[in-house]
Amino acid sequence: MAMWNPWRGCYKYSEGCKYCYIHKGDARRGIDTNIIVKTDNFNAPIMKNTKGEYKIKSGQTVYLCFSTDFLIEEADNWREECWRIIRERSDLNFIFLTKRIERFTQCIPSDWGNGYDNVTVGCTVENQDRSDFRLSLFSTLPIKHKNIICQPLIEEINIEKYLNDVELVVVGGESDRNARPLNYDWVLSIREQCIAKRVHFEFRQCGTYFIKDGKKYTLNVKDLCSQARKANINC
Repeated sequence: MAMWNPWRGCYKYSEGCKYCYIHKGDARRGIDTNIIVKTDNFNAPIMKNTKGEYKIKSGQTVYLCFSTDFLIEEADNWREECWRIIRERSDLNFIFLTKRIERFTQCIPSDWGNGYDNVTVGCTVENQDRSDFRLSLFSTLPIKHKNIICQPLIEEINIEKYLNDVELVVVGGESDRNARPLNYDWVLSIREQCIAKRVHFEFRQCGTYFIKDGKKYTLNVKDLCSQARKANINC
């Protein structure tokens, strides 16, 4: 596993961004997240060591732009070079998440065709409104590997009709002292939708406020992922 952030910075785009951990972390460091800039690691996947070998070894999964959005408009002038790097490193598996799936066809390279074998696109949704808007587009796009990321999930949603050709659905709650609660019934509902469509499902993390069997729990941030794993409902 490797991280690749060719640029940093993002701005809040929809309700799921309300308590974004990137913005909170930047605020503590006095950084303006709304300013999008290239990073010193722009060429990370093609950097080599003194032996002339790629520093990122073949076969790894590379998490792309996990502190920003790969399709953000301010990066339009830089993205083509990223696609060139992705083509060069066809031995790596790249994955990026986006809340801006409506920009996808404007942002793909000329040779995209039906998609690159080594690129997975995750469309992020948080409520029914954004699910219907984004996933209705996502389901029509030429992408070989599709994931849906329901995180932070802030209300019950039905996405079953959008699950054709999707490989994985990830569900998670919100982390913040003001977080909107995650109801376990919503998680189980999405799991059943995935089972009906034979799509892999992963419960990634609970929310700071977690409702189960009608009781509301307050969880520490450090326990959100481990508590989700203890549910043992991934399939």
